[in-house]
Parts: sequence; structure tokens; C-alpha cells
Amino acid sequence: MVTLAGANPASIRAAAALLAQGGLVAFPTETVYGLGARADDDAAVARIFAAKGRPAEHPLIVHVADVAAAREFAADLGGGAERLMAAFWPGPLTVIVPRRAGRGRAAAGGQSSIGLRMPAHPVALALLREAARLGVAGVAAPSANRFGRVSPTTAAHVSAEFGAQLMVLDGGACTVGIESAIVDCTRAQPALLRPGQLSQAQIEAVLGGPLVAPDGASPRASGTLASHYAPAAPVRLLAAAALQACCREAGPAGGAGTVVGVYSRLAPEAGPGWLHKAMPADAAGVARELFAVLREFDAAGVSAIWVERPPPGLEWDGVRDRLQRAAV
Repeated sequence: MVTLAGANPASIRAAAALLAQGGLVAFPTETVYGLGARADDDAAVARIFAAKGRPAEHPLIVHVADVAAAREFAADLGGGAERLMAAFWPGPLTVIVPRRAGRGRAAAGGQSSIGLRMPAHPVALALLREAARLGVAGVAAPSANRFGRVSPTTAAHVSAEFGAQLMVLDGGACTVGIESAIVDCTRAQPALLRPGQLSQAQIEAVLGGPLVAPDGASPRASGTLASHYAPAAPVRLLAAAALQACCREAGPAGGAGTVVGVYSRLAPEAGPGWLHKAMPADAAGVARELFAVLREFDAAGVSAIWVERPPPGLEWDGVRDRLQRAAV
């Protein structure tokens, strides 16, 4: 595996050159690591789908260095999209807007709309700016993992997925930890297609009105399939009291070498059959470490993963969404 220090300007130049040539590069964002290819080259984008095993009709998000680059792919940004971009870019928000004819068709999964985001990670921004200097207007990048599996939040996670054939820019652990919120701005009243770190209330405050729920007219969007973000071990969501009761009733689960991973605020009764990870009290803390914890449980070979169900509240919607899809 070619892992390069993301803070090194030579690494950025090498990665940008590979993107310009139509190659694949994994790079960090504040949310998760992305698997990138130049978005204006359908053949390059096809390499992403092939590497991930991702259906070609499942759209990607195009990462851009600034609003001017976003206009290269957008037929119309519109007032709602412009207000959201001004408020939250660079940051963990993707806007879906009408796609400019002849640009980014493969990245959009063949749709007439396209998802655009300006990430906040310094390595991602340096890469996008250097790639733009080489003529790459934007970089299409889903999460750098096999399709449907747990998203990567470190360079080592990417290595575990793809091995030695992929260039990876190492920018450390991601600070947000779950993917961006996605807002459909192609309609008169924007719709929240995927929650993220930004709460619905924060987005609605900028828009000056409520978001609507997705419906049959909504574009397809990244990370919105019923089953997604799934570790190898089955995930079970339980309310705090129910989780503790299940742990007491099951007793130490270690018989016959079986281990259950438990991610909760309170630890289960001590025993060789539990591998417990303490869950933070705040939504941002859980989001930051969630995917890493699921990967750690998988690496330990647990037979199942029991997770304390997130509490109510809009700030938990992003974490709740990822866990519900992981548990399907």
C-alpha cells in the first residue's frame, strides 16, 4: 500500500497528479476517508464503482475546492443551496442540485442532479486545490471501503479494505466520524435525505423554513440504502435498560469461545464473554468513534455487537441513522 503523509506538499502533488491521470486516491475528510477519482472523467469514476463493488446507479458526492468549482457541475445552485453553502462550507454538508449537462454523469449515477460538498479537512482542501491547478474541477469520492461496509476514519482502515494497490493520503483520524448531511435542493422546499453532524434545526435555521422528508420524487443519494455501514458481526440495538437486562440474562457469553461486543454507557457484568467499549455521553463523541469501534469489534472476532440505542433528540439523528442501517 502506498501511504503518504498528507501534510507533505510532495504527497499532495503526487496524489493530485494521479487524479489528473484518471487514477484513484484515498484521502481524509473531516467526516470519513474518501475514495476519489476526477469527477469529469466517467472512465475514472467507473474505477471507483469497480473497486468498491458499488452499483453504478448509486450516486457519488463530488468534492470541490470552492463555490466556483461547484458551479462547474451545477446547472443551478438556487437560493437554498447558496445559503447552505455560505453557512456550512467548508464542512460536513452535501447539497444536491440540478446537474450541468455533460458534466459528472457517471458520478451522479446517471441522474439529472448531483451532490456537491466542500470538505473542511486541510489535506482534502490542499488536494482539491492542487488537482484544480492540474485541470481537475472536482473529485468524486464515496467512503473508502467496500460497498455497504463500515466507513473508514483512519488510513489504516482504508488499508484493511484495499491493501497495497491504492494510494492513500494519511491525514490522521477523522474529527467528525460520520458522513455529511445531505440536503436535496432541487425542489421548492428542500428535503433532508441523510442526517449528519449538522442537526436538522441548524439547517432549517439557515434555510428559514422546515425541511421536508424524502419521498418518491427525491433523487437517489449516497448512504441512503436500508442496509449500510454494516460490520461483519450482526448489530443489535437495545434501549439502555433492555441491554443491561439482556446482559444479565445471558450471563458471561464466553462459552465455546463466543464473545459479544457491547457499546454502551454502562458496562455489562464482568466476564470473559463481553468486550465492552464505553459510549460517550454526547452525540458528537459517539459519532467521532462509532465506525472505529465497530471495526475494532470486527477485528476482535466478536460473534455479535450489542449497542445502546441513542437517546431522543435531533442532535442524535446522524448516529441513529448509521446504527439503524448497520443493524438491518
